[in-house]
Amino acid sequence: MKYYYTIGEVSNLLGVKPHVIRYWESEFSMLRPRRDGGRNRRYTQDNILMLKKIQDMLHNQRYTIAGARAKLKADAKAKEPLRQQLFSATELRSEMLELRGKMEQIISLCEAINKEDK
Repeated sequence: MKYYYTIGEVSNLLGVKPHVIRYWESEFSMLRPRRDGGRNRRYTQDNILMLKKIQDMLHNQRYTIAGARAKLKADAKAKEPLRQQLFSATELRSEMLELRGKMEQIISLCEAINKEDK
């Protein structure tokens, strides 16, 4: 599974040109992909879901840019308490990797104790 996507990959996925995605980034403050050292955009699954939602609102639901922006901000504000409780996919992966490391340490200690007892 891929964690970051280039603007070209996202463009192909959504069926829009890269300049459209860059324009949406300029209009929707909540859409901020990471940038690597070369200033290339790196999109996460969360970014792609946001772009799909924006695309649906603009193309299918016929929102204006301002209307879509207002709707997204209202939705985000309504979900704020829930958002504080939930981990993003990246945060969850990081937590799981940390727990895995701790579990491996515990297993190693148990194996060492087990060898001493024999």
